[in-house]
Amino acid sequence: MTTINLKDFYAWYTHDEYIDVSDEVAAEMRADKLYEAAYQRRVIRNKAQYSLDCDDGIEYSACLSEPTPQELLERMERFCDLWNALNTLPETQGRRVDACIIEGKSYAEVAAAEGVNESAVRHAVERGLKNMKNYLKNCQ
Repeated sequence: MTTINLKDFYAWYTHDEYIDVSDEVAAEMRADKLYEAAYQRRVIRNKAQYSLDCDDGIEYSACLSEPTPQELLERMERFCDLWNALNTLPETQGRRVDACIIEGKSYAEVAAAEGVNESAVRHAVERGLKNMKNYLKNCQ
């Protein structure tokens, strides 16, 4: 058994905290600490510090934040409202709106799959979106 100081390995320890660990664990923790130090030296030596101006996605990921519970609830309510509006459409019209708008298929693909004219699919989708819009206006 080897005694290690957790303050040497974890930054959140503000005072000395000694524990006994097996020799293998102590050796692995020391090797990891040496690897991290070598990595930091390589970063500094090669001037590999990150810049937010290099457009590699770091700035975007740093600016992202988790949605609040209120935003999640609003999204869920909006999804339920849209789902209910879609379910009020006739079956064929709802299927075409789902395929073209939600799944992103083209009018030609849907028309070929259903064996109908492309303009019929386009008009059905446009009418379906209009009917959904009217339904959502009436619900609010």
